[in-house]
Order: sequence, then C-alpha cells, then structure tokens
Amino acid sequence: MGAMNVISTSSKDGLRAKGGVGQSIAHESANRHVRGSAIYVDDMPETEGLLHAWVILSDRAHAKITTLDLSAVKVAPGVVCVCTADDIPGANDVAPILSNEPLLAKNVVEYWGQAISIIAAETEAQARAAASLAVIEYENLPALLTIDAALEAKSLVIKPMVMVRGDVDGAFARVGHMLEGEVRAGGQDHFYLETHVAQAEPAEEDEMRVISSTQHPSEVQHIVCRLLGAPYAAITVEVRRMGGGFGGKESQASQIAGMAAVLARLSRRPVRLRLSRDVDMMMTGKRHDVLGRFKLGFDDTGRIEAADIVIAIRAGNVPDLSGPVLQRALCHVDNAYYLPNVRVNGYACKTHTVSNTAFRGFGGPQGMVVAEAMIAHVAAKLGKTLDEVRAVNYYGGEGRDTTPYGQRVTDNNMPRILKEVEESASIAARREANAAFNASSPIVKKGLALFPLKFGISFNMPTLNQAGALIHVYTDGSVHLNQGGTEMGQGLYLKVAQVVAESFQIDIEHVRVSSTRTDKVPNTSATAASAGSDLNGMAALAAAETIKARMRDVAAAKFGVAVDEVIFANGRIYGGQKSLSFAELAKCCWLERVSLSAAGFYKTPDIHFDAETCTGEPFYYFTYGVCAAEAAIDTLTGENRILRADIIEDVGASLNPVIDIGQIEGAFIQGMGWLTMEELWWDKDGRLKTHAPSTYKIPTSRDIPVDFRVKLLGDAPNAKPTIFRSKAIGEPPFMLALACFLALQDAVASVVGAEKALRLEAPATPEAILRALGRVE
Repeated sequence: MGAMNVISTSSKDGLRAKGGVGQSIAHESANRHVRGSAIYVDDMPETEGLLHAWVILSDRAHAKITTLDLSAVKVAPGVVCVCTADDIPGANDVAPILSNEPLLAKNVVEYWGQAISIIAAETEAQARAAASLAVIEYENLPALLTIDAALEAKSLVIKPMVMVRGDVDGAFARVGHMLEGEVRAGGQDHFYLETHVAQAEPAEEDEMRVISSTQHPSEVQHIVCRLLGAPYAAITVEVRRMGGGFGGKESQASQIAGMAAVLARLSRRPVRLRLSRDVDMMMTGKRHDVLGRFKLGFDDTGRIEAADIVIAIRAGNVPDLSGPVLQRALCHVDNAYYLPNVRVNGYACKTHTVSNTAFRGFGGPQGMVVAEAMIAHVAAKLGKTLDEVRAVNYYGGEGRDTTPYGQRVTDNNMPRILKEVEESASIAARREANAAFNASSPIVKKGLALFPLKFGISFNMPTLNQAGALIHVYTDGSVHLNQGGTEMGQGLYLKVAQVVAESFQIDIEHVRVSSTRTDKVPNTSATAASAGSDLNGMAALAAAETIKARMRDVAAAKFGVAVDEVIFANGRIYGGQKSLSFAELAKCCWLERVSLSAAGFYKTPDIHFDAETCTGEPFYYFTYGVCAAEAAIDTLTGENRILRADIIEDVGASLNPVIDIGQIEGAFIQGMGWLTMEELWWDKDGRLKTHAPSTYKIPTSRDIPVDFRVKLLGDAPNAKPTIFRSKAIGEPPFMLALACFLALQDAVASVVGAEKALRLEAPATPEAILRALGRVE
C-alpha cells in the first residue's frame, strides 16, 4: 500500500480524464435530490404482503411495569403480529459494544419513550391505532434526570476514565495564579431529514434481507442476527443512501432494523418501520450534554502549567457509545493547547433519559468547549484577550509538541492558518470598529472572536480503522464499484468513485457506485469519525490498482513494450506508438482470460491506543482550522445574530473542493445551531418537551451569517500518505462554530465585563443571554 499512496496521476500530453481526484464536480445524486427522484427506504415500492410497524412507548422515566395488557391490540383491525420482549426469537439485546441493552423493555422502563412492544399491521394507520389500545400500568421509581443528580448519586454507565500527564499537584504548588471554573453545553438532536426507517424481507429458512437507513450496515447485520438467533451469513443488510445521519444512524439504526426484522421473522412477511419525527426525537439518542469543571494553575502571561479537569456527560439509560464518546472528549480537552501537567477525570453519567449516542465530532466538541472555557477564564482573570492567552499556550516550540495522551503534534498548520485569517478577515481593524460601535450603541452590542481547531482523525479504537472495496470492470469499459462506506449526503460515493476514475484514468461517468451491502464487502466499520474517504478511498484504490496491473500486463504484451512503458491517460492506454481505449483493453483482457474483478483492503498504519491508561497514538494525523465570527445581541430581548464568519480549513489536497466547501458550510451551521439555538428540554417527569420543529429550533437560511466566507487552505498536502494526500472533512468544521459562541460571549462582556460573561451557557438562546446579562434569573 505504501507505493500506492505516492503514485502520481498518469497522464499523456497533459490530458486528464474528467471527474478525477481534485476536480470539483457535483454530488453523484445531486440531480435526483433536486428532482425528488432519489430513492430512500420509504420511497421503495411496497412489496407484496408488506406490513407496517409501529412502536408502543413508555410514558414514565423510571418505573416498574405492573400491567401490560395487549389483548385489545392483538384483535384490532389489520393487526397481524404483536411482539414483546418475551417473543424475541434470540437475545433481547441491541448493545453495540457492551451487552444488556434491550430492544424492548421488560419489567422496568428507564426513560420516557422507551419501546415496550412493537406491532405489525396491514397499514401504518392501523398499527398506530392499535398501539393506542395498549393498557400499561406502572409503579414509579426514583428518576435521575440530570448530570448533576447522577454525579451526586455516583450513577455511571461505565467506570470512570482517567488521563494523566506530568506532576499535576507539584505544578499547582509552583504556579503564581490559580482559579476554578465550570462550563456547560447542552445536547443536540440529529434532526436528519429522513427519520429512522428500515424494511425487513424474510427469505428461505433463516435468511433475510434488511434495507436500513444506517451508517453501519455490519453492525445492523450483527444485531439483527443476535435478535433472531441467526448466523451473520444469513442476513444481508443493504443501504443505498440516507437522508442525513450525523452519527444518529451509527448505533441506533440497529434498533429500528431489529424491530422490523423480529416482526418479519414472527409474521413471515416483509415489514417496514418508519418513525415519525416526534417518536424519533423521543425514542432515539442525541449528542451528550456536558458539564466541565476545572482547576487551573498559570503564570502572569496566562500560560497554563497545571490543569485538573472533570468532564461529565449525560449518557442516558445504557452505555451505547458513551464510552468512546467520553474517551474522545478527553483526547480533545487540549484542543490546540499544550498542557504540561494535566489530569482529566471522565464520567459517563447514567440517567433516566434516552441513551445518548454518536454525533458529529463524537466527544470532540464537548472536550473543546471545556478547553475554550479554560482559556476564557484565564483571560478574564488576568484582564487579557483570548488571543493573548492562546498565544502562550499553543502547541509549538521545544518540548511543547506532545498531547496529554502521548502523541506528538507534527505538521502543525495552525500558525499559518491563524495568520491568514487575521489578515484576510481584518481582525484588528474590526475589533476597533466594534469597540466604537458598542460605545455609541446603547442596546445592540457586537462581539468578535477567533476559534482555533486541532482535531484528530481516526477511530480511537484501532481495530475499526479498516475498510474493504469490490470493483468489477466490464468489457464495455464501465466500472462497478462497491465499498463498505455509506452515503448520507456527504459525497462519499462520489469521492471514492473519483479515486477509481483517477486510477483508471477514465471519465467519472463510466464509474457506477452500487448500494453498500454486507454480502459484497463484509465486516465493515461505521461510516464515521470523518474517516470514510480515508479508509474506503484507499481500499478502492487497492482494488483498482490490482486490476490495473493485470490490464497493464495485457497491454504490454499486445503493444510489444515493457510494462513500465504502458500509460493510462484520458480514457486510453498507450504503449510505444500504439493505443487502445479503456473499453478495448478490457475486452482484450477478457479474451485473454484475465480477471477484471478485485477486492481491495486497507488498514490505517501507525496507530495504537491503550483505553485503560488513555495513552498512545490514536490518530493518524491532525487537521486544523480557524474561524473568526462576529455576532450582535439585543440586550433588551437577548436576540442574537451571527453577522459574519471567516473560515479557513485544512483539508490537505482536496479530493473534491466543491464537496469539501459544502461540508464545511453545513457542519459549521449545524455547530452554530448546537451552540446558539438548539435546546433540548425535559420536564420534571423526564418527558422531552422539545420533540418537533415547533419547539426544537434548528438553523434555517435566515440564520446563516450574512457575510459567510469559506476557504480551503492552499498548497497543504497531508504529510501522511493518505488517499492522494487529502484530509478528512466531515467533523472538524462543526467545531469551528465555537467562534460563534465566543463572539456572543464577547458581546455580553461589552456590557457586564469578561468575568460575568463567563456565565453564558450553550446554547446561547435569548434566555441564556439575558441570564448572562443579569436581566433574568
């Protein structure tokens, strides 16, 4: 694989095929998206005998089930099958990592909205009507609903995590200044356009086809098999595309697919389950809200010498993915700053709320919220700006290049990006202008802030950093590509197709990408951790280069030249003074009985991590970015607006610049929503009250910064031999939205001062801003 990482694009007379690596071309389904002809699971024609499923949910946060009477449900019109925990053929367990995470509650419910029973009927309306006939009685039990309550009760879903570097206590004894602080940030609903949906189709004996809106087909396969008591080879999971995922369809899609599969097995008929928006929001997990507490020791310049940090996240009722999310939060509590002596204690708190799960950034945003709060507290204490304190804490300089978990920070692009943003965004001049504006404006105040980003790329668990692909070249020159990654709108299918087109030097229109299927590429990892292109692109390149080598041998023999004289360029193959089209060479290979099919595999090198000690090199490389955001607040109402955002993001040598810019824009706006408006609110009984767009507000076109500037860092190929020297793009820009929160905090500080402005919590809703201003309690 090492040789393939550094191959140069084949060319002849400067000609290149259309749509290869580095070219800006539209998403492979863009036209279908606009026309509405892209097929999602619920758009599929109904197969003969298709049943529709619905779910009976708990209406208690924590309670014993004393009565479960489904007799009226079973005889309701159209009902074919009713299933409880006792009816599941295999194990009642959908845990992605650990165990004992039930598909259906039995005896006890642990959050409002937990599934107790599932129904299959001839129509969805009949299934929903039948569900309303269930008679369930409870005996209420004490419920823990918040991080604070769980910490006080020592209620955790996994054992605490600890990461330590240096002599923390000794460093505290030597420093000139100390402070203690706290920061909170709320959770976030994924709010994918397509809610959770799956269809299960039974076949012969124990075989079944499951069509799922999932980021992790192999995990759906494994959990469906666990529920049915079937071997993995009996179940095929397929996904063509998702209408958004953002992590919400990584582990939790298995529940929906599992429900459809169990009902299909019991009824021996195909079953489709599609959640409504309200049920989706109540029943499925979200981003973990976080509480950070810290004690800091620092010198007169603001350089942090000692840090004792607590990161607590609300896990919900079961572990799900909270362990790795917390671990990643710990590994990003440094963000872009060197912490010589640091101790971090991490707690995944068990609460009687829905089990939280993966979300874009996967703990990184929570860790960085704490990192930036530490910088802000030091700055407020010393009367310095954030940028002054950051400057003395950045990675860089002798002995200041190692993370708290032991990985060296190399190829640090932060200084260059910072300088470019400061100059292109005219930061100094705009700060002066804002100060003058605030002095003359009694009600509206402006704030301006930078946010620097360092984000590690790879799954923290080394085993997951692997991928496979399968490529067929047909005798007409068309290419069929299948790979283990999933398409959720981010353009992964297109990027991997561009890699294949680049390898073969054929136009992108000749590469056809098929649905991701577990019977074509087995044992895949989730499309997550921003590693989709890194992993699947390399696997596809391996398969393409295998076929290309065989084709080159045939061409060399036909042209009568040495193998290394054969050149693939612009849809043709050249050797000496002769040439063939790609299709003609493919036909020659078939005539010579040379295989035009190959599987490719890739595993990320040079990574290792000890989860017990939180040490190692969990990331293959780091990616960097900087955002400058300007905000305005109305001090009477708390209303706010992001006026301008300037972003420069390090994507290495971009595989597709226009796709990458789109990802940056989308991720940033989603991050802005998390930090400024998206508020999850549970009542005292543990019921989520913000479970629809009427009460849960996400950014719209009217919330996008009026002046929105996005730029890719130029001439910065990845120092690591990634796929064509590109860098990941999915998650990092999300965290750049922290600049928005800091800008709002800066605006608040212009009224009440820097120390009181630290009271601002995320999301910085109008109410939160008024609280920080001291206007309301």
